[in-house]
Amino acid sequence: LGRMRPVIVVHGGAGRIFKEREQGSRAGVVQAALRGYGILKRGGSALDAVEEAVRSMEDDPHFNAGCGSVLNEKGEVEMDAIIMDGKNLASGAVSAVKCIANPVKLARLVMEKTKHMLLTDHGAQLFAQAMGVPETPGEKLITERSRERWKKNLEPDSNPEEFQKDLGTVGAVAIDSEGNVACATSTGGLSNKLVGRVGDTACIGSGGYADNHSGATSTTGHGESIMKVVLARLILYHMEQGMSPEMAADTALEYMKTRVGGLGGIIVVSSSGEWAARFSTKQMSWAAVKDDELHYGIYAGERHTKAADEALTSGSERF
Repeated sequence: LGRMRPVIVVHGGAGRIFKEREQGSRAGVVQAALRGYGILKRGGSALDAVEEAVRSMEDDPHFNAGCGSVLNEKGEVEMDAIIMDGKNLASGAVSAVKCIANPVKLARLVMEKTKHMLLTDHGAQLFAQAMGVPETPGEKLITERSRERWKKNLEPDSNPEEFQKDLGTVGAVAIDSEGNVACATSTGGLSNKLVGRVGDTACIGSGGYADNHSGATSTTGHGESIMKVVLARLILYHMEQGMSPEMAADTALEYMKTRVGGLGGIIVVSSSGEWAARFSTKQMSWAAVKDDELHYGIYAGERHTKAADEALTSGSERF
């Protein structure tokens, strides 16, 4: 049996990344990719790798997921997450969850411990309690920056839409040595959103999709636009028609832009181990590891490459 060479790709959200946060975003996606790749290198599953990579970014306040999530209109954090297994199309998701440090872990539990695919709000909270997931006080997830921004958006002459440009959804896709693919996506959603708003992230086929027959993808960007075109599944459809990951991603993003005026970003890995990270926004932080080589960037056309083991030892200030 020919063993696959594992690949992982992660994104830290498409949109506008403010100069003073660039360094942290870059270091954050690189760390997440290296952690996920470590699992794959030890023969671990794609599922474990994407969960670990996303968990790493949920714990990093630079990203709009887990700690650092943006606040809804009432000043609370409500998060969405999904995980999917390309082997049997099993998936688990949670939406509008509060007081959970790692929504992606809860999504994984929904997939493995229930017959359902999506639990929301209060029900997700009850399930978390039943599973012994510790509660994190809501304040613990709120950063000074999220609160500042929420306040700004409450001002009568503010335009929350302006702030939606830095959408920090996080995600990961991977293929392991067995040839199984998986995806995971997690987000705090849109700043000053209506209470109970759920975007694309928790929706299968929109926020992510994984199928061993074609590949895995995770999306980021304007959630409502992504949902209208079912972006994650659309990319895999194009790949099933014979397009390369890069071509499929660009075609799907272009369609979303022309059809509904939406911008976003995509990471994808094919069942043969090809990968791409593409976006129609100004920026998207991303990182990938394949054949022990780390690739990463934030701006269009930007791609740095270094040896993965060298990156592991060099510390985050080097990216």
